[in-house]
Amino acid sequence: MKTTGLQLLYGVLAIIGVCVTWYFNLQPMEMSYIEGLYANPAASSFTNDLIVVVAAFLIWSFVETGRLKMSYGVWAAIFVFTFVIAAAMTVPLFMLLRERRLIAMAD
Repeated sequence: MKTTGLQLLYGVLAIIGVCVTWYFNLQPMEMSYIEGLYANPAASSFTNDLIVVVAAFLIWSFVETGRLKMSYGVWAAIFVFTFVIAAAMTVPLFMLLRERRLIAMAD
């Protein structure tokens, strides 16, 4: 299977997503993680925005998994990793896997 520039971009974004989120996740915190999500109006707005975007992504990716006959096991891993690692990693990772599936289906 050929590797496209779009696949490379998604892969790089997935790696960046892990690095830029976990750098801050590993920093000492003065309050709990959940308290930090709602520490001020800006953080609260961003947190609520992300919750809606992640919910939409998980629904869309579930439907897309079935539509493209991808593995639901992979989708389950994406679901878990979204909350355990970071959506900034799992969204581009799913897009990479989806792109690879689309190419495989076209061949």
